[in-house]
Order: sequence, then structure tokens, then C-alpha cells
Amino acid sequence: MTTITLLDGGMGQELVHRAGDRPTPLWSTQVMIDHPGLVQAVHADYYAAGATVATTNTYAIHRDRLSGTGMSDRFEGLHRLALEAATEARAAHGSGRIAGSIGPLRASYRPDLHPASEVARPLFAEVATILAQGCDLLIIETAVSLDHVADALAGAEAAGLPVWLAVSVNDHDGTRLRSGEALADVLPLAAQGASAILVNCSAPEAINAALPILAKGNLPFGAYANGFQQITSDFLKDKPTVDSLSARRDLGPEAYAEHVMAWVAGGATIVGGCCEVGPAHISEIARRLTAAGHTIV
Repeated sequence: MTTITLLDGGMGQELVHRAGDRPTPLWSTQVMIDHPGLVQAVHADYYAAGATVATTNTYAIHRDRLSGTGMSDRFEGLHRLALEAATEARAAHGSGRIAGSIGPLRASYRPDLHPASEVARPLFAEVATILAQGCDLLIIETAVSLDHVADALAGAEAAGLPVWLAVSVNDHDGTRLRSGEALADVLPLAAQGASAILVNCSAPEAINAALPILAKGNLPFGAYANGFQQITSDFLKDKPTVDSLSARRDLGPEAYAEHVMAWVAGGATIVGGCCEVGPAHISEIARRLTAAGHTIV
């Protein structure tokens, strides 16, 4: 059968649920400060569930996101905390890889806010260089436009590590990025700087339409969906919080694993989960992959 890389699930939502605090615009960054040790515990639970890759809690740690929050002087320190949490969880587990997460600048799902290349590329490069100190690979997450893809890939080159590119597609039309641009137009950009291409933080139903497009490229491909009902207009405002979003009630571990197994049947070799996909989901995916004869690496 197939060799499959099993990613972890969502970090930010898992932290918010476990901490019980009211979310802030800093998302998982604030929870990491207020509840030391919680990030490592989440990583540990994902490893125990069967994930072979821990994604660092660095998605939202950008200078522009920290600006005006009182944490602008903790940029490098926050990265160190996130790297230490992943490293210690892996050491305790005894195996696994660490993927350094690089999220969007300024805001998620907002291609209109992506800065000019001369601003974006150095910012991405700075983050990539810091993450390279403790990661096996980098993963650009929730890229929503061609400019975002090009700039993040160019910046990530500074790390000298393999780079996985994860793009987010329209929840109602998986053939298009959230910017409205064609997903197919990502392929030549990815071929220049990525080691794998994925779809992330999109409805699982949209991913079904996206993967056949990714399969036309020459890179390993896969997906990890979110479990949100929809990306609301409130969440697209300046400095939103995740309480603007609601979890689906029809996407428990068994239902989500059904989607994942369909992606694998379509050729996906890297799978996992994003927001609202937790350790129980990853455990069920691991069980199904093993039962189907696949090898998890």
C-alpha cells in the first residue's frame, strides 16, 4: 500500500478549548504565555495519537500581528518558547519530525491585506531563519493568493530547509484560492521552491475538488481541513478572535476520517487536521490508515 505522513491537528483551537480562556486577537500566542506547558501537552497528545509531525505553535507570531498588543518586544522569545515545546514533546515521545509553521502576515483569509513583496519577503525570511534553528522542515500555512505563495516561498528560502506549501481554497469552490485566483496557477510557483503542496484550513468538501488539481503537479500532495461551519464576516474584520467562528457538529473523528481516507485514495500522501480537528480525529485517521495497510511515517 502507500506510505503516508500523518500530520497533527489544529493547535490554536485545541489550546483555546483546553485553557478555557476567552480568545484574544493573539490566538494561541496569548494562551502560550498564560498557560506554560499547555503547548507541549498538545504536541504530546498528537504524537500519542499517531501523528509523526509536530507543527510549531508559531502560526500567528509575526511582527505585524504583535504590533500594538504589548508583546511586540517578545517576537524572538515567543518563537523560542514554541520551538522548545515541540522539541521537548518529541524528545519525550522518542521520534517524529518538527515542522515550523509560517502563517499569513497581518491576518488570515485576507489576500487584500497581504503587503507588497518588498515588505513581505524579509518578514517571512526572518521567521524562517528563526524556525530553522529547531525544525526539520517549514510549512507555509493558509496561503490564500498567488502573491502570498510567491512571497512566502521566496522568504522561506533563507532557512535552507525543505518547505511544504499549504494553500487555503474557497469553501464553495475548491478549484480556487480564497483570493479567487485559480488553484492550478499555484503549481508552477510551488515547483520552484516547495517540496510538497497541500490544501489546509478549508472545508473538507472543498478539498475534494482541489486535490485532483494538485495531483497534476510533480510534488507530493495532501490536505488537512478545518472543522469550522464557515469563515464569517466578523472573522474577516481587523484583529478578530476565534469566537467569531463555530465548530461543525457533523465532523467528528469518524466523519473526518472518511474524508481523509478519500483523499488518500486519490493519491494524497500527507494528511492531518487543522482548526477544530483534535487528537481523537488524528487517532481515528491513524487507525484507519493502519487497518487499510498503509505505512505511517
